[in-house]
Amino acid sequence: MSEAIQREAAKADISFRERAEFAVVWLAVGTLGVLPRGLARAIGAAVGAVAYRGLGRLRKVGLRNLALAFPEKTEAEREAILQIVYRNLGYLLAEFTKMQGYTAESASRFIRYEGLENYLRARDKGKGVLVLTGHLGAWELSSFYHSLMGMPMGMVIRRLDNPLVDAFVNRVRCMHGNRVIHKDDFARGLIASMRAGETVGILMDTNMTPPQGVFVPFFGVEACTASGMARIALKTGAAVVPGFLLWHEAEKKYVLRFGEELEVVNTGDAEADAVSNTARFTEVMEAYIRQYPEQWLWMHRRWKTRPVGEAGIY
Repeated sequence: MSEAIQREAAKADISFRERAEFAVVWLAVGTLGVLPRGLARAIGAAVGAVAYRGLGRLRKVGLRNLALAFPEKTEAEREAILQIVYRNLGYLLAEFTKMQGYTAESASRFIRYEGLENYLRARDKGKGVLVLTGHLGAWELSSFYHSLMGMPMGMVIRRLDNPLVDAFVNRVRCMHGNRVIHKDDFARGLIASMRAGETVGILMDTNMTPPQGVFVPFFGVEACTASGMARIALKTGAAVVPGFLLWHEAEKKYVLRFGEELEVVNTGDAEADAVSNTARFTEVMEAYIRQYPEQWLWMHRRWKTRPVGEAGIY
């Protein structure tokens, strides 16, 4: 157990339940982590299949979201997509348990870049890079692999409810130079990173509430979306580049794909520009999800926050 985790464990306010949860996580990571990668992924997929059948509430949310996004698909088609989502989450669980042992050489056997030149071109401008990403593909593995390849980055994350698990997960995330920027220090941390010419990844596909979020279309339905990336890009001149680590079944590999730098509209109307750029970033996110629907986290209540006067979706 690392020093950071020991410090958390020493705090008087750590409950028995939190310690027990951490013990389960630590045991699971340790057990799967020593297995061959193929076997670990197979077990992860089995865990995903059990979760799909056993977590009825989340399955219901996932099917509701898929019905909103793909009304043209049949119920059977949407169920098939969601089943693969759970399988892929099982794969991601297995990858996380193995990450501590990955090297640049070993990870490159099953991960490759596509469009790396787009990222490097944006980075070399010297004003910082904001990586537009989300809960699509293997998001935990993406920044980890990038750091393994000598390009560490910051990650904007929400603290996990269990402080012991939070410290453990962050230790793995940051083994090769990555750093965590917590959402409660979002603006200051991002501005400092951009002024230093650094790279920060932002998961921009979760439900928000005003004023941090603005309503923009997402699969044709208004969704309250974080506008922080747009505001920071406008303030600092940082480049915005889409980046996703996607599973390619035919290759049996992950592909870390960087898209071309996105234009940031700056008309001088800060609020209008924040909304229009957030809408554009969300449109790009949607395009990737439409291409890989079985790799997005449909179980998240993405459309929970509604415009004033509009009925709830869930």
